[in-house]
Amino acid sequence: MKRDNIKRFIEGATGRQKVDLVVKGCKIVDVFNGKIIEGDLGVDNGVIVGIGPYEGREVFEGNGAYLLPGLIDAHVHIESSHVEPRSFGKLLLPRGTTTVIADPHEICNVAGLDGLDYMLESAKESPLSIFFMLPSCVPSTPFETSGATLLAKDLAQRIEEAQVLGLGELMDSVGTIGGVPSVIDKIALAKEHGKVIDGHSPQVSGKDLNAYAGVGVLTDHECTTVKELEERIERGMYVLLREGSATKDLKSLLPGVTPCNSHRCLLCTDDRQPESILEEGHLDNHLRIAVSEGLDPITAIQMGTINAANCYSLHDRGAIAPGRRGDFILVDNLKDFNVAHVFVEGTLYREGEEEETLVPKEVETKFNIKDFSIEKLRLPLKGNRIRAIGIIPDMVVTNSVEMEVKRDSKGYYQNNPSQDLVKLAVVERHHGTGNVGLALLSGYGLKRGAIATTIAHDSHNIIVAGDNDEDMVVAVESLKKIKGGIVIVRGGELIDALPLPIGGLMTNQSGTFVREKLKAMQKIALEEFNIPRGIDPFMTLCFMALPVIPHLKVSDQGLFDVDQFKFVDLEV
Repeated sequence: MKRDNIKRFIEGATGRQKVDLVVKGCKIVDVFNGKIIEGDLGVDNGVIVGIGPYEGREVFEGNGAYLLPGLIDAHVHIESSHVEPRSFGKLLLPRGTTTVIADPHEICNVAGLDGLDYMLESAKESPLSIFFMLPSCVPSTPFETSGATLLAKDLAQRIEEAQVLGLGELMDSVGTIGGVPSVIDKIALAKEHGKVIDGHSPQVSGKDLNAYAGVGVLTDHECTTVKELEERIERGMYVLLREGSATKDLKSLLPGVTPCNSHRCLLCTDDRQPESILEEGHLDNHLRIAVSEGLDPITAIQMGTINAANCYSLHDRGAIAPGRRGDFILVDNLKDFNVAHVFVEGTLYREGEEEETLVPKEVETKFNIKDFSIEKLRLPLKGNRIRAIGIIPDMVVTNSVEMEVKRDSKGYYQNNPSQDLVKLAVVERHHGTGNVGLALLSGYGLKRGAIATTIAHDSHNIIVAGDNDEDMVVAVESLKKIKGGIVIVRGGELIDALPLPIGGLMTNQSGTFVREKLKAMQKIALEEFNIPRGIDPFMTLCFMALPVIPHLKVSDQGLFDVDQFKFVDLEV
């Protein structure tokens, strides 16, 4: 706060001068004491001056509504909404989220520092407060081919940016625990600058977890069990309870939240698509779920506000208290959390018209695919027993499943329509390596066609699933024609598509456009392509190429066993 603003604040807080805004007649949630205060709220120059009988140049009638701090999403990948940061706020603000901590490793895996710079600039045009963590995982492992590589020396060029809070999720937990020099360099960079380090350590425990937490990793959003939550809190970490579009861990973790450890628990979405946000909500949905599962409402609110502010040292927000930003929301009750009004820096948020922007050349979707043909999809087998990637609904963790399959007269894998098994391919698109990694996928249900996308976490090559090679080839070619995105193909024809011209990950159109397009495509996938209910046909597919999430995945370089952290043969 500058000198002139300090003087103005004191005059307003003491009541010697009128303030810009008074919100009258509210039930104000005090996240520090965990109680409700009935009264008025004064805001001046975008900052809360206090609770009390203030005089305002503008008066807003609260009419007995509950007044909460603006919600804070502790970990999100904006790219998973398929809209650019400028548009992202239009999805979140009406649902009560006023601040997010974003990890842009998706676009950075495609475009490197150009991708980061694009996100930083686009975020400045949003009324949503968007902070960033520098991506530590470009690429996430050496077992895939990404569009860029970011070393500590590259991250050092942006670590002092005002919007940058720290180092993004250390997905290479094996490299961290193993003391890989390039990973250690990034950890040292963050610590030297006093920055937060985010974690990503599924199923890491014991002494390995001691090493991981002890080098300064402060958070983890990959807990799926109460035991994992307790182990991380025991070691001084914060646990981010995730509820995304495809990965839903909130209900399974809430039984581990207690009055003693709740201050170490935050809320996050990680990956959430426009349809989920517009139809179910954002962090307001987390609050509804938490309370419906028996958590105290104020504890839930603390997890979505002050806990995140404390974790990331955002001491200017997260609470309704003097000197904090005037970011707050009004809801009807503490059960349904229906958001009636949202204030950002003391100004009532009203959604304006959105104009389509140009896509900067630096982040346009690019394809450099070498020698791709139907022959690269042929899968020769010596025997009939294989290991397949087994989908687990609502999770990005997969199983390794052993199955018996058919071979044709030439010894190639032959699809069996009565078997829930499809071919999966990852086609390298960044450097013209010609790599095509092949696997078989169980639990996806796909029949009579192919689905493909340029969203394939985290290196974002092309991932395509199909029950016949011909449609898989057409799907890959269709992605090139639309400059990246998601496509559905049947009988050699493109059935529908969502173009994503920004790195193959995002569009310059609105979240509403994305929602309607994806909704129509999901309907086709579920009703005509046999994808099971409860499985997001596109987001689930995106995570099958992520070689840091157990147990079995596929990259452009082959089938990867995450438990052994090495490539394995398809055949058993």
